[in-house]
Amino acid sequence: MINITLPDGSRKKIENGSTPMDIAKSISEGLARNVLCASVNGEIWDSNRPINFDAKIILHTWKDKEGKMVFWHSTSHIMAEALEELYPGIKFGIGPAIENGFYYDIDFGKYTISTEDLTEIEKKMKEIASKKVTFERINITKKDAISFFKRKKDEYKLELIEELEDGEITFYRQNKFTDLCKGPHITSTGKIKAIKLLNIAGAYWRGDENRKQLTRIYGISFQKQKDLTEHLEMLEEAKKRDHRKIGKEMELFTFSKKVGQGLPLWLPKGTLLREKLENFLKKAQTKAGYLPVVTPHIGNKDLYICSGHYEKYGVDSFQPIKTPNDDEEFFLKPMNCPHHCEIYKSKQYSYRDLPVRFAEFGTVYRYEQSGELHGLTRVRGFTQDDAHIFVRPDQLKEEFISVINLVLYVFNSLEFKDFKAQISLRDPNEKNKYIGSDENWDKAENAIIEAAEEIGLEFIKEYGEAAFYGPKLDFMVRDAIGREWQLGTIQVDYNLPERFELEYTGSDNQKHRPIMIHRAPFGSMERFVAVLIEHCGGKFPLWLTPDQIIILPISEKYHDYAKKVSKYLKNYDICGPIDTRAETTNRKIRDAEVSKIPYIIIVGEREEKEKTISVREHGGNELGIMSIKNLKDIITEEINKIIT
Repeated sequence: MINITLPDGSRKKIENGSTPMDIAKSISEGLARNVLCASVNGEIWDSNRPINFDAKIILHTWKDKEGKMVFWHSTSHIMAEALEELYPGIKFGIGPAIENGFYYDIDFGKYTISTEDLTEIEKKMKEIASKKVTFERINITKKDAISFFKRKKDEYKLELIEELEDGEITFYRQNKFTDLCKGPHITSTGKIKAIKLLNIAGAYWRGDENRKQLTRIYGISFQKQKDLTEHLEMLEEAKKRDHRKIGKEMELFTFSKKVGQGLPLWLPKGTLLREKLENFLKKAQTKAGYLPVVTPHIGNKDLYICSGHYEKYGVDSFQPIKTPNDDEEFFLKPMNCPHHCEIYKSKQYSYRDLPVRFAEFGTVYRYEQSGELHGLTRVRGFTQDDAHIFVRPDQLKEEFISVINLVLYVFNSLEFKDFKAQISLRDPNEKNKYIGSDENWDKAENAIIEAAEEIGLEFIKEYGEAAFYGPKLDFMVRDAIGREWQLGTIQVDYNLPERFELEYTGSDNQKHRPIMIHRAPFGSMERFVAVLIEHCGGKFPLWLTPDQIIILPISEKYHDYAKKVSKYLKNYDICGPIDTRAETTNRKIRDAEVSKIPYIIIVGEREEKEKTISVREHGGNELGIMSIKNLKDIITEEINKIIT
């Protein structure tokens, strides 16, 4: 017999060789029907894989991220089987599950494929799934694995096998299709009831622009057709809210090939939006005692060797900047924190001076692969609303709670009301990915958990999601159409103060090491603006809207009166353009609606004579004739209500 510990702490004795599915059945038949995979001592397993040792078990269903990922990865194998039947001789790269669905990278060789072929592939996939075939896990030697894929002449799988250790290699087989795969998989293809292939893209093998470009097919699957229908409806709504489309319509930002991929150019309206966000946070930071700092866009290589960023992120950095001096190299900064450590080090601090809070809207640079770039959500140059707080150990929890409250204030002000908190911890099985001692990691992780518990913040724990220098509290925001985004983050760091030898003089007149808190409520300005655009469909809160009004004179005769209206409203920081184009008023109204301007002001003969304005809200609601002061009061009251 072996001992099994369940998530609630209860223990079961089961026969050696029992499977997670056996455990599920011992609890209830309903649970067994829904189980897709299991965590066994933190590792994801097939639900029909025998357990031969004492273990902590978590059973995963469709409600869990782990269940969905295994379900989607299994569907990618069904797609590969369908493709192999339809296009004999093709070769396969990798086929993982992703956040929403799956993909497979394929070398189609002599075949050409387009989106028109996806329907036929889907049909074949559904046919395969309906056979309710079991996914079979096969342990195989490295020699036999190489021999298998040599016969198939698949150089992609052979390259992957060469990097694996003998004794750790597994194949998975369903029907006649066999693939190199670590797994796990669902028990049977029959669980997959609804499938949709979404699009085709190009992808370089191993993400290397110098390697062959493969064809990547994306798809998604569900246990019920109803869920697929709802997902496709959400995707249609997402297309309408795409920040790239709305950003272009509202003239917020653009990109230029001559400037470079992944380097956004902020247009005047977008810049105004950014500045309003920055000023909003700066005001809150000033009240909370943050001190503004500014650091350069580059740093000496030695700075990032000291911080550990060179070792961890060197491959994701731009190439070093060499100077005429021998052995002198600079990097575009990938992070602001090493610079802030050096600012702290420039002065002697007493225990009475702490906490010290440095804040900067600092632009950083990462060399993302071109295939990974996406609008403002994945760029090569982005600005973080960064701050680093240096505290004594006895101040850590209180300061961490203050930062949590700041993040919640930001979310509430911007109408992000649906979110969850995730405490991201290091992977206990891969400690080599992180810097610092076990003792410091334990203290940092416990501090975050205690702070969250003290204020009653509900959270989940995710192992393996910590930064390389410390654990963090991440905020996952759900937008208006149900998608989840990771935005604000707070991190506890014992390691950088140690690496930079930061100190303060304690009450005992001895030198002590401060603890460092990293925090960014927005995360990055680019990503935050992208998510905000898609969340509100471009209809920003009034206080944040670049153009709160637009004035439409019905003919050239009323341009002067339009300027008087504009001047009056500007005195109260209510701004927007005057549309003086030689277009019809109806055309101007349509264009203003596309630009999502909250208030459309129309002026003509009557308005000029009576010193009034005709007002229409975005969306078509007519407010009618009113005084300019009346509109000023309406807008001012709405802005003040939202901000407070």
